[in-house]
Amino acid sequence: MKPPFDRLVDEHGAAVLRVCRAVLPEHDAEDAWSETFLAALRAYPDLPDTANVEAWLVTIAHRKAIDVVRARARRAVPVGDVPDAGTRGGEDPADAELWAAVANLPDKQRRAVAYRYAADLPYARIAEILGGTVDAARRAAADGVKNLRKTYSGASPGGERS
Repeated sequence: MKPPFDRLVDEHGAAVLRVCRAVLPEHDAEDAWSETFLAALRAYPDLPDTANVEAWLVTIAHRKAIDVVRARARRAVPVGDVPDAGTRGGEDPADAELWAAVANLPDKQRRAVAYRYAADLPYARIAEILGGTVDAARRAAADGVKNLRKTYSGASPGGERS
């Protein structure tokens, strides 16, 4: 028997938001998060009891993020004065710096790092989402981490924050 849907939001909402934030700018990530759970709510009655719910939600989030990127590419954005980008509400500034470094990774690396380390998905599932092999998913995540180690100033040589 499947648990109530609100329990899924409580259990997996943070992981889905981390994935959305790693793939999209913050304001778009929050919209994608909402769209993810609206779509999931509609499809939840048909989800098999044996399904991996977190992987299912991350897949929906991935598709919603792609939809946001495509929609953003189609619309013009008038720009006046650009406000300073602050940290995400209540987060440690070092976390904001890390997410900024993740956002600057190449697309496939950024998504592989987000799915592996923010959503804790196995490489087989990441390969399905990204449309490649398990080895390619593993390589993209490893390359992303390698690039983060080069560019993220919040990490010391031992991998800990300074």
